[in-house]
Amino acid sequence: MIRYVRKLYDWTLRIAAHRHATWGLAGISFAESSVFPIPPDVVMIPMALANRARAFFYAGVCSLFSTLGGLVGYAIGFFLYETIGQSIIDFYGMAEAFEKFQGQYNEWGGWIVFGAGLTPIPYKVITIASGVTQMNIPIFIVTSFFGRAMRFYLVAALIWKFGKPIQDFIEKYMGWLTIAFFVLLIGGFVLVKYLVQ
Repeated sequence: MIRYVRKLYDWTLRIAAHRHATWGLAGISFAESSVFPIPPDVVMIPMALANRARAFFYAGVCSLFSTLGGLVGYAIGFFLYETIGQSIIDFYGMAEAFEKFQGQYNEWGGWIVFGAGLTPIPYKVITIASGVTQMNIPIFIVTSFFGRAMRFYLVAALIWKFGKPIQDFIEKYMGWLTIAFFVLLIGGFVLVKYLVQ
């Protein structure tokens, strides 16, 4: 797994200057908010390291397209929960937790969406839950955008400020960072399950 992540990292650094790289980042940001399991950070970080002057631009792309993709997740929950949404929730092993979650969701929905946008909590589960519970759409959009933007712009600011040392750190500790990434990703799923018990 670590070797695969290393190859992905090296490949992303090589194509970061490609004329279609930004569209790839937009597509991953969009898809991750409803169905895709890998977060856009995996692509954004090497792209920003390869071109620090565009770090904030890449953060903006991630923020915008992640929010737009969140609306697809919302629509899946609102219109297609029985046919598509349930399958996605089942895929992540969260069906039981999701049922409990719905009852109290809208009371804290805005904060939940904001928190999921900012943290490793699986954002796609939250976007679908927002649609199922018919959360207020303007609140959903605003909290999604600000949660996602804070996350991506913080990463961009660190890369812009520290650049090469951050790149050296990532390359030196690629194995440990890969493990930490997957621990955080799995921890996000566990946290959601724990919070709704």
